[in-house]
Amino acid sequence: MASAWRRLGFYVCFLKSKLNGGPDIISRGRRVIPGCARGIYSATGTWTKEYTLQTRKDVENWWHKRIKEETSKISEADKSKPKFYVLSMFPYPSGKLHMGHVRVYTISDTIARFQKMRGMQVINPMGWDAFGLPAENAAIERNLHPDSWTQSNIKHMRKQLDRLGLCFSWDREITTCLPDYYKWTQYLFIKLYEAGLAYQKEALVNWDPVDQTVLANEQVDEHGCSWRSGAKVEQKYLRQWFIKTTAYAKAMQDALADLPEWYGIKGMQAHWIGDCVGCHLDFTLKVDGRVTGEKLTAYTATPEAIYGTSHVAISPSHRLLHGHSSLKETFRKALVPGQDCLTPVTAVNMLTQREAPVVILAKADFEGSLDSKIGIPSTSPEDASLAQTLGLPYSEVIETLPDGTERLRSSAEFTGMNRQDAFLALTQKARRKRVGGDVTSDKLKDWLVSRQRYWGTPIPMVHCPACGPVPVPLQDLPVTLPHITAFTGKGGSPLATASDWVNCACPRCKGAAKRETDTMDTFVDSAWYYFRYTDPQNAHSPFSAALADYWMPVDLYIGGKEHAVMHLFYARFFSHFCHDQNMVKHREPFHKLLAQGLIKGQTFRLPSGQYLQREEVDLTGSVPVHANTKETVEVTWEKMSKSKHNGVDPQEVVGRYGIDTIRLYILFAAPPEKDILWDVKSDALPGVLRWQQRLWALVTRFIEARASGTLPRPQVLSKEERAEGRKLWEHKNSVISEVTAHFTEDFSLNSAISQLMGFSNALLQASQRVVLHSPEFEDAVCALTVMAAPMAPHITSELWAGLQQVPGKLCAHYAWDTGVLLQAWPTVDPQFLQQPDVVEMAVLINNKACGTIPVPQRVSRDQDKVHELVLQSELGVRLLQGRSIKKAFLSPRTALINFLVQD
Repeated sequence: MASAWRRLGFYVCFLKSKLNGGPDIISRGRRVIPGCARGIYSATGTWTKEYTLQTRKDVENWWHKRIKEETSKISEADKSKPKFYVLSMFPYPSGKLHMGHVRVYTISDTIARFQKMRGMQVINPMGWDAFGLPAENAAIERNLHPDSWTQSNIKHMRKQLDRLGLCFSWDREITTCLPDYYKWTQYLFIKLYEAGLAYQKEALVNWDPVDQTVLANEQVDEHGCSWRSGAKVEQKYLRQWFIKTTAYAKAMQDALADLPEWYGIKGMQAHWIGDCVGCHLDFTLKVDGRVTGEKLTAYTATPEAIYGTSHVAISPSHRLLHGHSSLKETFRKALVPGQDCLTPVTAVNMLTQREAPVVILAKADFEGSLDSKIGIPSTSPEDASLAQTLGLPYSEVIETLPDGTERLRSSAEFTGMNRQDAFLALTQKARRKRVGGDVTSDKLKDWLVSRQRYWGTPIPMVHCPACGPVPVPLQDLPVTLPHITAFTGKGGSPLATASDWVNCACPRCKGAAKRETDTMDTFVDSAWYYFRYTDPQNAHSPFSAALADYWMPVDLYIGGKEHAVMHLFYARFFSHFCHDQNMVKHREPFHKLLAQGLIKGQTFRLPSGQYLQREEVDLTGSVPVHANTKETVEVTWEKMSKSKHNGVDPQEVVGRYGIDTIRLYILFAAPPEKDILWDVKSDALPGVLRWQQRLWALVTRFIEARASGTLPRPQVLSKEERAEGRKLWEHKNSVISEVTAHFTEDFSLNSAISQLMGFSNALLQASQRVVLHSPEFEDAVCALTVMAAPMAPHITSELWAGLQQVPGKLCAHYAWDTGVLLQAWPTVDPQFLQQPDVVEMAVLINNKACGTIPVPQRVSRDQDKVHELVLQSELGVRLLQGRSIKKAFLSPRTALINFLVQD
């Protein structure tokens, strides 16, 4: 056999030498291989029998660059191919990848490679969520400019991603802090403003005293501290810019029903939005019959009954009592803490022109997130009680007919309508007149997007003393950031210090004016980036409608569960808005969503809360203790971080185990949506290392058999050997079906690997004559290698290179002149689909045949499912119920399961 190996290595190197114009490699009876040192086949022409650590390194070093070059650019011209858009949430360029990054990008890379092998036109783009406080704070700490800090981090992280061998569509790279990107963020903001969906108002905001900026409610934790700085958040009244996300609440809530299940994320989105049963309506305010110029917006769950309004209620914390309102003193004089207070202020409904008094309620908190609501006694016993207590007049506007139908009365043109029709008609009229009417919930607030910091997209508005707020003309975009070198992090927006930039001419009247000095929340940048990826070099518009319509929606969106509420909500909002602006044909931006779990590291914590490094802990006793103080240590699993001493450096791990091993570990250790407890001593890492060795051994055995000098002749196989080949054919088709389903339906890539592991074990048990002569065995080995390629591209590329050189091939349907990643994904043979859907599974107990049960073909290779079906069957209940099952073995080659039981 060793001589066969030498013959194969000699023959291949001879051919390579002659093709390259080299000398003959026979010299005085010795085989001399020019340029061939000990190493892998692709480099030396000699197949290495053992898959060692050095082999693994040689394989990855050889194939890394070649695989990268193999990833061709996408051509939009070929519309004949079906498209697949896989998108992983882009990272903030902190300068260092963490294992969470490695996990999400490994999943997206694997799916992208799979879909490309299926003949899809695939994009898997990457970019940088590059604005934000961390870069600005780093600039302050290091006396650097945020731009230079950010760009150096991007350069470094891009090298890290490249080291991981990821096949991103780098020709589509975007960076949100570059003017060619944020020009279009500003464009979209102006479009929102023109549609009445971006506005400025005074509001009670969350103020971070450390980062000196406003925080959204979602950026404050349950302890009232900033999610970024950890400082106790203060309440402050400021004039801020908002985006009216409530206008799309009902549409976004309803659209969830048409989306596939998102592993619980749809429920989180629905809960975030709330029950969309009412709307806000606008009021002007009067005192003593005099219009004040102040406005008030209030919510009602029953807008159809608006003609029965008795009062408009505000909370004691409302901005009218605390901000810069001209009515602040009037309201404060009327306030009696702890009491419901009637004020001298009157609210005039801008839709009905009906007047009602403004009341300050005693309770500080209303339902949901409201601080104002319309009192309608006809539909609220609470409102009726308050009206009676304060002696407020009102009309009963709901009457119930004998058949139980409710209809409106005393309600102007809505009189006589049933409540549902009146609701629709009234809210439509309010929206048409732009005085409210957007159907929303009592818990959803508009999106506060102002941030008092430098490193963000400038809000493209100009404040003119004569004209008020005026948008920057579209042809003058982008409004670029001024170059500021001194950052203190104190006071208001740093942009306010750039006087040459702030002072400008009003675009409308050309008089002296000032630019807006707030920048946008970075969530605005990431709310539309998936559109820009479809047309990243477009200098004339945010994106081409034709290209967006071709690529959108994103077929699979992958990212952390922590972004499944805020970011996802904002991204969906922008997509709905762009649809209504006739920019895209799809409303929803994402078809399927995969929220992957965390990678957690083991932590060691003292009762005081202090985290210890692993080497500081004594683990030899019955309980872990501090090595020095002997204090008991709590051992838990938590999200990796430096402060908890439980982080893992991806570069170090890859250097130690290799890219393919880490990819397989991440994919195999848990389903994508579950957390991984990072422990290289667990079964997962040794399991994937052993599997790579088994794959190598399997291909080695096949190459060795074909290198023996005997050409394959299927006709020499006996009846039993042909039956063995038939079983491998059935197993191959079953695995193709199962693995393809995991890639396309549930994304349980851990289960896909399990299927391939079982398949490789079955192939290793094949008899020697089947290995040599069976076309089914050859096809199975090739299909296995191809199916493993998206998950482990380097080792499979080398295995395929070895298979390419095997003489006497029996399977002509593979593209033998191209690499494994350019092969077509295996499909189930039509004959297999014509087989009966049920197979008879033989059941053995302690190696003794006891009968058969029918098992669906699609699960006949799934040991857990077969095990369960046997236990549920009449035979299982009769023979196994109440007995202790030690182990069950599902045969890889025949429809047989053997239970080992303890009597």
